[in-house]
Amino acid sequence: MSILTPEILSELEQQSIELPSWAFGNSGTRFRVFRTPGTPRDPFEKITDAAQVHKHTALAPSVALHIPWDTCDFGDLRKHAEHLGVKLGTVNSNTFQDEDYKFGALTHEDAAVRRKAIDHHLACIDVMDATGSRDLKIWLAEGSNYPGQADMRGRQDRLNESLREIYARLGDDQRLVLEYKFFEPAFYHTDVPDWGTSYAQVSTLGEKAMVCLDTGHHAPGTNIEFIVMQLLRLGKLGSFDFNSRFYADDDLIVGAADPFQLFRILFEVVRGGGLNNPDVAFMLDQCHNIEDKIPGQIRSVLNVQEMTARALLVDREALAAAQKTGDVLGANAVFMDAFYTDVRPALAEWRESRGLPADPMAAFAASGYLERIAADRVGGVQAGWGA
Repeated sequence: MSILTPEILSELEQQSIELPSWAFGNSGTRFRVFRTPGTPRDPFEKITDAAQVHKHTALAPSVALHIPWDTCDFGDLRKHAEHLGVKLGTVNSNTFQDEDYKFGALTHEDAAVRRKAIDHHLACIDVMDATGSRDLKIWLAEGSNYPGQADMRGRQDRLNESLREIYARLGDDQRLVLEYKFFEPAFYHTDVPDWGTSYAQVSTLGEKAMVCLDTGHHAPGTNIEFIVMQLLRLGKLGSFDFNSRFYADDDLIVGAADPFQLFRILFEVVRGGGLNNPDVAFMLDQCHNIEDKIPGQIRSVLNVQEMTARALLVDREALAAAQKTGDVLGANAVFMDAFYTDVRPALAEWRESRGLPADPMAAFAASGYLERIAADRVGGVQAGWGA
């Protein structure tokens, strides 16, 4: 008898994890971007590669775009995605690669620079209109390097004014999600460094403004699952950017550094009603520097699926009973029993019952797809950071 009950399998069957288009382009460290044979040369080839992940896992039905990296005819791109059985998802803005944004974008002292940054976001909403996307995700690489360099309070006021204008342009079914990051590239202060600042900003905008939580964007030792709990409790957790970190914002395969942390996060997602909740979007935000891109994304969505299955195995009644009676070790044992349960054989059997490969990684490797695109995609400019 499978350890995964019909109720658990029903939850897993509904799970979807959005892929980032940039994960299929070339990436690297701040010292060098590495090139790989077969790397997509345009957004259409990125979507084609992303569709392979969904084909082998049935977990990744949508792909996020990054503007201007994915600029193209968006109507044609939408048709291309739908033809491959996926759709276009979150639209990510970019105000961190333009010379004008050296001292800020939405927070800049110069009204002309702020106008340019706001207009970029309004153009992103135009993209959303063309692609059918719901969410506009904003991450701001803004702050200062030295004490006294900037008026921190003034920057918060200007940020709020800018966000209000962007928010006002959203359609009825569209949302704004504001990401945070506690450092980098600014070293003294960052304008949106934590969930509290993001929450404070979006709370002034309206119901269509939410917080985006990137699992790599926290100081060492931060209890990320507490933040997940709090944002779900407040009704302001709009989306996840799943990745993994060893030192800073490493953007590695989710669960690579700390699988137990991923389990704890997903338990709070389940506990807080965030699993398969249309208001909480699951997305990857990863850069595959040395591993092949498509297998990296397959491994990532499988890691999320496996830890979700374990989180669903937690005996919630037994856990609550132990918590109420102060049974410290008993409560911890309930938690750990679920984490240590190997769900992989049961998931493999379940995949086969649905007509999917039991081992998606092995099935993709055997498909010859990487070899075909390496032979076919010769010439042109490979996509990567900034393209």
